[in-house]
Amino acid sequence: MTAQTGRLDAQRLQRAAKDHLWMHFTEMAAYQDADVPVITRGEGAYVYDDKGRRYLDGLAGLFVSQVGHGRTEIAEAIAEQAARLAYFPIWTYAHPSAIELAERLASLAPGDLNRVFFTTGGSEAVESAWKLARQYFKAVGQPTRHKVISRAVAYHGTTLGALSITGVQALKTQFEPLVPSTVQVPNTNAYRAPVHGDDPEAFGRWAADQIEAAIIQNGPETVAAVYLEPVQNSGGCLPPPPGYFQRVREICDRHGVLLVSDEVICAFGRLGEYFGALRYDYLPDMITFAKGATSGYVPLGGVIARDRLMEPFQEKGSVFSHGITFAGHPVAAAAALANLDVFEREDLLGNVRRNAPAFRAALEGLLDLPIVGDVRGEGYFYGIELVKDKETRQTFDSEEATRLLKGFLSPALFDAGLICRADDRGDPVIQLSPPLICGPEHFEEIASILRAVLTEAWKRR
Repeated sequence: MTAQTGRLDAQRLQRAAKDHLWMHFTEMAAYQDADVPVITRGEGAYVYDDKGRRYLDGLAGLFVSQVGHGRTEIAEAIAEQAARLAYFPIWTYAHPSAIELAERLASLAPGDLNRVFFTTGGSEAVESAWKLARQYFKAVGQPTRHKVISRAVAYHGTTLGALSITGVQALKTQFEPLVPSTVQVPNTNAYRAPVHGDDPEAFGRWAADQIEAAIIQNGPETVAAVYLEPVQNSGGCLPPPPGYFQRVREICDRHGVLLVSDEVICAFGRLGEYFGALRYDYLPDMITFAKGATSGYVPLGGVIARDRLMEPFQEKGSVFSHGITFAGHPVAAAAALANLDVFEREDLLGNVRRNAPAFRAALEGLLDLPIVGDVRGEGYFYGIELVKDKETRQTFDSEEATRLLKGFLSPALFDAGLICRADDRGDPVIQLSPPLICGPEHFEEIASILRAVLTEAWKRR
């Protein structure tokens, strides 16, 4: 250990990481003969490793760091709250920071989404919304409604319930049997549209109608909810076609099904609004959130529900039979409030709206590369789909994609100073989700690194 800080030095950090730290979604064997990347500090849009190298955080950590790294005002709010009240549950009791945050979130959410149920993360939020839907329907005399419809390749979390809703089969197989009662329908990948590929509105109607078909096939009286992300993350940042969400809302209303807007990624400025439902002008029955709510300074998530979903639970003797020890944590709530203060003070939503066209243009400039098939997304949330043949849109097979993404692109982009995501859930893509403080100079840096690395990748294909 170093004498000054009492912390492990770089060599011992590596040994301890390999001997004791079980990293998430990580092939641990990859570090048997290589160093574990160790990020030690962050400042603005950049992070630094234990060797002093700087990286542009083009993924905002993991779609999290909206206001950037090193915000002392949030750290100070955390310290102040911890000194005053470090912890107390919101089981039976309440505390000021959770109350204030709930009120503030309700004021930002669309329509009558006024009821906030806190969790500590996104998977818990997704599961909480499902449990709420199930108990709600029992309370209103529709006890057979328990099924959830979600989209192919959509990622909704890793706990067993959230994983059951997830549409990425490769993540599910090793944990089966999962929670039954989930159904997947086609997503909105227009680049791979099976029908109406040249007519976005017709494709949107078709994709929405697949949800209605699934509701009817499964029996409307058994379907509790439809889970949709405003822009689907997994599969490579899939925006909705025009009119899609409005048609889905009509379908859900027609069959008495709840619409859950899973905004664990899309909320808090990622699309230029506090919530993706506002960006695409639809009113969900619940919004799930996490990640950007605190910009990652402390874990926090939750569900925002419409008033009518609370009504059965306001009757005497009624309780939503669900709770999480650290949900609504005083320090996390204080961090979220300070985070929202930064949003307002620095007009981060306006920054995204003003600069999103420049971000799109910088990425679309890569379309002249033979390996780049499609650039898609919204706001500060984009995916670049990689192809073997631009004319036919031929994709890479599983072995080729693994060799391309894991064998070359992931380490090469990191070595070049860019943190992003080379993702093989669906067709191979590179995902980008920079902090909301970024501007054109950061986009130019991202595009420059991508051009050099993707050019080399094409040679190695």
